[in-house]
Amino acid sequence: MAASIMEHGEDAFRKLFKFYKRRNPPPDFSEVINFSKPCNDKVFNCELNSTPISEEDVSKAGLRPVTDWKAFGLHGYPGFIFISNPFLPGSQQYWVKQCLKIYPQKPNVCNLDMHMSSVETENIWERSIDVIRRKGCGKREAKTLLEKLRWVTLGYHYDWNSKTYSPDHYTPFPKDLHSLSHRVAAACGFPGFNAEAGILNYYRSDSSLGIHVDESELDHTRPLLSFSFGQTSVFLLGGTKREDRPTAMFMHSGDIMVMSGPSRLLYHAVPCIVPAPAGNVLPPCLGQRPEAEAQDDDIIQSVSKEDWEVCSWYLQTSRVNVTVRQVLGSGQDFPSAQASHLSSCEKSEEETPKNNKRKSKSGYERDT
Repeated sequence: MAASIMEHGEDAFRKLFKFYKRRNPPPDFSEVINFSKPCNDKVFNCELNSTPISEEDVSKAGLRPVTDWKAFGLHGYPGFIFISNPFLPGSQQYWVKQCLKIYPQKPNVCNLDMHMSSVETENIWERSIDVIRRKGCGKREAKTLLEKLRWVTLGYHYDWNSKTYSPDHYTPFPKDLHSLSHRVAAACGFPGFNAEAGILNYYRSDSSLGIHVDESELDHTRPLLSFSFGQTSVFLLGGTKREDRPTAMFMHSGDIMVMSGPSRLLYHAVPCIVPAPAGNVLPPCLGQRPEAEAQDDDIIQSVSKEDWEVCSWYLQTSRVNVTVRQVLGSGQDFPSAQASHLSSCEKSEEETPKNNKRKSKSGYERDT
């Protein structure tokens, strides 16, 4: 069914996006590439480099030995690497908890800051968990702040209106996420990758992500890393022009995408979250427990039963995606004029309620 709308032309990407986004009748997923069961002539095995990082190093970040990773490329998309869930059993729980409990904390920025005071958004997790636990018992409650969360920015905070980064709008990038990203990038041929900016998107069951290109970083020679946790989504990867025919693929919990080289500036989108199969509210990999106790020097640490109960309830109908970027090249700096211009723009935007509302909406629809 999908093949009939996969022609080249002005609206080829938009048509396929709408096809997978529709709800009634539901879309046919038969032509979506499933990397957990690769049997498509577009897919080929991709060799990674295990030399730069030891088995112990990747284990500390919750990853299997690089030699055990199942990595794939796509014919026609040089520089694109898909890694099918390389996480050790139970380690995804740590990263999910970080995305829901730790990374939304101040001084990081989220969509709720656009229309709420900093006091109200100071601790989204603590303000939400009691209500969520009551919901878990079947009680009807209003939406919590955690359920209203749509995006969080880390490091150099992305400006959704100007589509730029600024040295004046920066907070320290999380060390654990930097370590994870550094290890994955090194295995994919990018040693020395410096994680400087992160965008977390929180997808509910009816969420989508519009067609766009990630081109705001000043250095495009470094890869863009994308980590997925929770429910499965459909990801569309197109070409350098909107009329280029896109390829559809599933992104399951634990999957990692690396976009580098020619694929770094391709159009892409997420049209839908795939409904979970009946009786399987959580992907099986999220129900696994760690095989060994975490050591003090490990990046990942064990997640308490109480915290995971909240996380698992949230993920029954949601997906969290983390994209990590290096904004500046080696020795590169921001243009001085940009810094002062953005500073005045940010002040103006903050004082305009109408713009705040638009910023919140565009931010949610902007990034993978």
